[in-house]
Amino acid sequence: MAFPVLVLLLVTALWGIMLAARQVACVDAAGAGARAAARGESISAVREAVARGLPPGARVEVLRTGESTRVVVALPVRAPVPVGLSPVILRARAVAVTEPGAAEP
Repeated sequence: MAFPVLVLLLVTALWGIMLAARQVACVDAAGAGARAAARGESISAVREAVARGLPPGARVEVLRTGESTRVVVALPVRAPVPVGLSPVILRARAVAVTEPGAAEP
């Protein structure tokens, strides 16, 4: 009786660690994208910079104004075993000061 409970606890703990690692990756990728967009790089280059640090399936939003550049990353993460749960959506946002002369996307 105790073994299935221990396995469930272990899987849950490992999933929590995986979610934390993916959240850190989202924050890093959003920061890289915001820096790239603030320098005036194209939207495709910004998406490439974000995609380098994330698994496929991440959504990226870029908003560049005269003063700031904001990048929002959303990544759906499914449970490690099929249990019928909807995916957890991890989100990260980064804002950088738009450099003078950076073109609008």
